[in-house]
Amino acid sequence: MKAVAEILQQMRAAKVWFVDTTLRDGEQAAGVDFADRDRAAIARSLVDAGVKELEVGIPASGPEVCRRIAIVAETVPQALLLAWCRARHDDLEAAATCPVHGVHFSFPVSERHLRIWGKTRQWVLRMLSELTAAAAERFDYVTVGAQDASRADRAFLEDFAAAVSQTPAFRLRLADTVGALTPEATRCMVERVRTAAPSLLVEFHGHNDLGMATANTVTAWQAGARCLSTTVLGIGERAGNAAFEQVAMALRVACGVETGVRFGVLVGLAECVARAAGRETPRCSPVVGEGIHCHESGIHVSGLERDALSYQAYSAELVGRRVVLARRSFRSSV
Repeated sequence: MKAVAEILQQMRAAKVWFVDTTLRDGEQAAGVDFADRDRAAIARSLVDAGVKELEVGIPASGPEVCRRIAIVAETVPQALLLAWCRARHDDLEAAATCPVHGVHFSFPVSERHLRIWGKTRQWVLRMLSELTAAAAERFDYVTVGAQDASRADRAFLEDFAAAVSQTPAFRLRLADTVGALTPEATRCMVERVRTAAPSLLVEFHGHNDLGMATANTVTAWQAGARCLSTTVLGIGERAGNAAFEQVAMALRVACGVETGVRFGVLVGLAECVARAAGRETPRCSPVVGEGIHCHESGIHVSGLERDALSYQAYSAELVGRRVVLARRSFRSSV
């Protein structure tokens, strides 16, 4: 692959940078366990779609996970690979045995998470300094995550961000760990963090428990979070994560942003992930569902004859689909 330093320069300059976590957070969905061949196929399809960074697993989970990470490294040597770690030195040691370029440390920052893990704010700031310094000696880049950032005390979250900016960490991830945010709250959180640490690259990681992961992720981008953590089909724990294909299309259509995503391969990518996860892509799933360009209303079909975007936000051809008519379509339209 290109030198990591060059990739990191691209990341900092990019309007949008996707950090795909299908092979980490996506596989944490209940009942999902990707086979080796599926893991390789998903990695190839993601790179083909234009994704340059993959979060590939939790090395501390054991040798089997490290073996699976090695499969991805061999399959897509051009991709930037990231390992996920708890804020622990032994997790760092486990990650150092894997063929990854970077390591991500997740720190509890909400009072609830600090309490359940028996930690303090002082512990967080001390370990932040220790772990990032140790990791920088072993990895090409280091990222830090604020776990449960959406429910954290805002003053402490700002202090944490400012502290991260003084470490070797390249990026700060704000995690809406339980999907509790609204778009407006997301905007406020991202803007306050960027004010507290203006030089720090910000990433947003949204969950979909209230059905707002895509909206929150797009809003985070609008507020200045240029790196977006997503999974294909939104697969992930509980209600899942922000869906890569939805976020990418929303940025293109609603925000007019060139994302570098190859939209024509998204349907195939979604089918690859759904098959590997033992699930079906919902017929009306935004962007990749087979029913989303099916039109029945005669008025709509008549409008589409005059303008392909009259009753569609984007053309079927963009994602490799065709417009399909149904029984209520006018005979003249057929």
